[in-house]
Amino acid sequence: MSESYSVCVSCGKQVEYAECSEGESQPDNPRCQALTGWYSVSKWKGIESFDQYDFCSLDCLREWIDKQMPKIPEEYLRNFEKGSGEGGG
Repeated sequence: MSESYSVCVSCGKQVEYAECSEGESQPDNPRCQALTGWYSVSKWKGIESFDQYDFCSLDCLREWIDKQMPKIPEEYLRNFEKGSGEGGG
């Protein structure tokens, strides 16, 4: 049985675990126990194609999500503040 591990995409925390198989008895530290409390996200790329991401906490997941979102430039947002009282309709 080969050892494997998961790494948190955001902070790099690593957890080792043993893979389970139907033909063998349950290992001492299977993936389902080692990753208890972790979050796994699948990002679909196409037919039968996806990327798998593991996160050790909601904070790490939130950080990754924030990085995926396009950012609105601060200067653009400031223009709304300056013109908020002018000619609004």
